[in-house]
Amino acid sequence: MVRVVALPVTLLAAAIVTVAADPSPQSKSDEPEAFDIEPAILKQNLSDAPLPEAGTPDAEVARLEKQLERAKRNADGAERLYKIGVLARVEVEQRSLKVVRTESDLANARVTQAKEKVAEEESRVASGENAKGELDAAKATLEQLTEAAQIAVAKRERAELEAAEVNVRRQQKLLKLGSADKSDVDRAQEKLAELRAPKN
Repeated sequence: MVRVVALPVTLLAAAIVTVAADPSPQSKSDEPEAFDIEPAILKQNLSDAPLPEAGTPDAEVARLEKQLERAKRNADGAERLYKIGVLARVEVEQRSLKVVRTESDLANARVTQAKEKVAEEESRVASGENAKGELDAAKATLEQLTEAAQIAVAKRERAELEAAEVNVRRQQKLLKLGSADKSDVDRAQEKLAELRAPKN
């Protein structure tokens, strides 16, 4: 009786070992692997505008504009995703904070771009070209962008401070519930103290 059961089990085990050890290409499917092909380039992702040189203020402004657009798209649907339980409140807050940070970075990059434009116009005036009106316009634009950048930086600092305060309260609640360590609360309080410290 044991022989009757042992023989089919032995044959089945041998067949499994043989199939598993066979490295032949016949055992692979005809489907390409995930990384065998490149995704198609979509026409809506292409632009006719020439790309600015990398490392220039124009390139930095263009990069930050795209980053801001992405951050706004991510933040737009976050509240709805939180309400249906897909995202945590922390993630919603982080997405909103990323929008504010990117707006501030973009405002600063635009100031840098405007400063370069003013320097360019000053060199044109110094070389004798009639560009005095363009220089005045560039300086006026620089003043406006500098003011906008200061407002954006102040907004960023406020948003980061509020986020740090919320994080301290959240960590304290989690500590009371036993879901956080005292070190987490300490780190959150240190971050808040850094943000509250006067800037030089």
